[in-house]
Amino acid sequence: MELTHIEHIGIAVKSIEEQLPYYEGVLGLKCYNIETVEDQKVKTAFFMIGQTKIELLEPTSEESTVAKFIEKKGEGIHHIAFATKNLSDSLKEIEAKGVRLIDAQPRAGAEGLNIAFLHPKSTGSVLTELCEHPE
Repeated sequence: MELTHIEHIGIAVKSIEEQLPYYEGVLGLKCYNIETVEDQKVKTAFFMIGQTKIELLEPTSEESTVAKFIEKKGEGIHHIAFATKNLSDSLKEIEAKGVRLIDAQPRAGAEGLNIAFLHPKSTGSVLTELCEHPE
């Protein structure tokens, strides 16, 4: 498996609009993309810092995994995402090493990425996402 960089850090928030003053006004970052990912029941906002993105995740439904995360743990870091060159092969390799997968097959994510999540029970309690930029 070849990881190329940290693609983004996902942060669960109750309201993107309430968080924008901190990220833009205090940290000086620029929100360059806001989109809704219907099948994940989240609205996302992206900021670039160096080669890494910060992704704010706002639930659009009480049934979303992000809403459940916030209810259980509060707002904060939700996941870390690594970029890989071949997501399908990476998933096979990781599963062969005994890591439990949430997504056995890649699926569509924000910004047109192919994504898959690894179960935190197999990753030291850190929800881990693998991302692939479709070429």
